[in-house]
Amino acid sequence: MEDSLEHPEQDHVLIIEDDERLAGLTRDYLEANGFRVTVEPDGAHGVERILTLHPDLVILDLMLPGEDGLSICRRVRGEYQGPILMLTARTDDMDQVLGLEMGADDYVPKPVQPRVLLARMRALLRRTDISDVSGEPRLVFGNLDVDSATREAWLAGERIDLTSAEFDLLWLLASNAGRVLTREEIFSQLRGIKYDGQDRSIDVRVSRIRPKIGDDPNQPHRIKTVRSKGYLFVRDG
Repeated sequence: MEDSLEHPEQDHVLIIEDDERLAGLTRDYLEANGFRVTVEPDGAHGVERILTLHPDLVILDLMLPGEDGLSICRRVRGEYQGPILMLTARTDDMDQVLGLEMGADDYVPKPVQPRVLLARMRALLRRTDISDVSGEPRLVFGNLDVDSATREAWLAGERIDLTSAEFDLLWLLASNAGRVLTREEIFSQLRGIKYDGQDRSIDVRVSRIRPKIGDDPNQPHRIKTVRSKGYLFVRDG
């Protein structure tokens, strides 16, 4: 394992990747772009490293020795709320969907294109600017309370367990309550990329958020799907 411990003010990225060449090239590229980087090659140490270092962002390979990326992601999500970007080698989007369901915030397919990786990372690290869409740092809809200052949400007084990406999506939808947000708008705001018409990551994330905010997945009343367009957050559910 390798650590870069200089410049503590920089965003700290933990790369969990057993491909030594890929990990090294990625580390060098990210350090050249102002990040502080730690590399961990063994999946067996992945959970411990994430919870000990608590990095600003984790780049997590899907296939690892010791413990696979899906298992690591699932195990840390109760304690680590930072963004997790998963690297997937397979073309089947089932791996990507499973990663998102386990709590990953985004994914980049291999072979990794450095500029694409950097753009996705910056989008994940960029927090939603509440002044962009709402002057209110706290939004209340019945028994649902969403606070952008603390990046937390509560349902009937109970704190909701949300990943960083789930909160960003919930806040974006809630702060635009009453207006249909297209998938193109959501992708641009949250991921910094254009919607390709096939990516299911936002749909998966909405399906994870709905039960957490007390919405019926089969007949949602709070976050409604608008066919061929996007999603509508209803003010009064």
